[in-house]
Amino acid sequence: MMCSSGYSAMDPTRDMLGQYLKMGPATSLKLNIHGRSSDKIDKILIDIYRNNGFQPFWITNGKPSQRAKDIFAVLRDADKHGLNPSRYLVNNISQFWKSDDTASLVRLDIVLTLGMVRYVADQREGGLDPRQIDPELFATARDVEVDWKAVFQTAFKTQDIKTFLVNQAPPFLQYKLLQKKLAEYRMIVSAGGWPSVPAGEVLKPGKAGSRVKSLRRRLAITGELIVKNTESTVFDQHLMDAVKKFQTRHNLSPDGIIGGRTLLALNVPVESRIQQIIINMERYRWLKRQNNVQMVAVNIAAFEVIAGRPGKFDISMPVIVGKNYHETPVFNDTIKYVVFNPYWNLTPSIARNETLPRLKKDPNYLQKQNMRIFQGWQSDAVELDPATIDWSTVSEKQMDQYHVRQDPGPNNALGTLKLIFPNKYNVYLHDTPSHNLFKRDKRALSHGCIRMARPAEMAAWVLGGEKKGWSVQRVNDIVATGKRQVVTLDQPMPIFILYRTASVLEDGELYFYNDIYGRDKLLMQSLSGASS
Repeated sequence: MMCSSGYSAMDPTRDMLGQYLKMGPATSLKLNIHGRSSDKIDKILIDIYRNNGFQPFWITNGKPSQRAKDIFAVLRDADKHGLNPSRYLVNNISQFWKSDDTASLVRLDIVLTLGMVRYVADQREGGLDPRQIDPELFATARDVEVDWKAVFQTAFKTQDIKTFLVNQAPPFLQYKLLQKKLAEYRMIVSAGGWPSVPAGEVLKPGKAGSRVKSLRRRLAITGELIVKNTESTVFDQHLMDAVKKFQTRHNLSPDGIIGGRTLLALNVPVESRIQQIIINMERYRWLKRQNNVQMVAVNIAAFEVIAGRPGKFDISMPVIVGKNYHETPVFNDTIKYVVFNPYWNLTPSIARNETLPRLKKDPNYLQKQNMRIFQGWQSDAVELDPATIDWSTVSEKQMDQYHVRQDPGPNNALGTLKLIFPNKYNVYLHDTPSHNLFKRDKRALSHGCIRMARPAEMAAWVLGGEKKGWSVQRVNDIVATGKRQVVTLDQPMPIFILYRTASVLEDGELYFYNDIYGRDKLLMQSLSGASS
């Protein structure tokens, strides 16, 4: 005789399993998995076990199977991924692990299932949902789309559950490198951390004292100073070289001198750096899983763009990104074409907030800037003579009716070319006439678009390079014509606009970057809540 829930009352295991599922284990644990309420999870659990004939998945012959042992081992080691094992019910699993009665074994099977499901969900989508932290700021920070039905069909059927779970971690090389650095920095913590360097006058070659000794010990711990003598109180050439290396790894001007900014970076606690590593590992869980394809990647926080394949980049150059209140957004897209000698179509906000005030002061401003003005944004909009407009009477709202365009030329704000990946933010990569700005350490200076230090080199690369006849010289020759020209890529190329404040570069070193938009701070505040 079958019970209404679909399990046989004659089978004690099946009967017990059905009873516990009816009681709502996820509800009793107050479990929420990626926006799914505990009540909904309990319904999903019943469906999962019904498909298995209300039999345990992980218990064999009255004890945990090898698959159960593999799941438990992976969940216990979740901290190696910067994840909190308690989030995956390891304490509940431990409570029932050595049980031999049916009721406890059934509970063990259920909590193993719940722990495994939550672990897979976190690895595939992230333990944090950035959109819940700030729906506007992080609107496109996460773009993964997981076929959960297919994933869990594989999970419950596979015999090699350990390999399955290992493969749920982000497959990106950078993630694996950060994971390795996480282990190294945790070893620093276990060894006592690193000393702070006391505040005082600027330290530079020739200085001496106990602060120099603290500096030596600090740099020896993170590997910048490779000398046995950390007790010397003299600031010598070896120490200066170590300071320069530290400054390079922290995106500071490598002058070898301990000023205020370098001192602040030195004295960031190792625990904070560990959090920074974990946050940046988390960000890789938000990305779609890509094959080993050629791509362009911008790291906003590092003020850098790179191009090539993961782990082997052909190009790296400085960029300028959006300033505060004009922050460059995080998103992924595909580069489709290159525009040589482009027009600059001023956005309504720039025309309204910046151009109009200048016109009120100088009615000839547009002519001086090689700009033209049109009555609207239609392709056939009538061009106007700015001299016929009384700019002193034009309001900000009225300015929105005009389309202001800067023609190609040496002073064009977009410079000689731009790389277009059509997106709702109207963000693209482009040249700039103000190349002196690349000398600055802090380069959050634009209205949101990304300015490149060597645009001709990037344009030649995305168009196929020498193999397809695109040399830097050819790019420069087209620019020299002064004529606008659009060249479509043979194959659209993925571009990732990222925000990474910790990254391992090709030299194997870990580099840290300032949290210029305060995004790490927001995520760290949410990290503790997501750990439970």
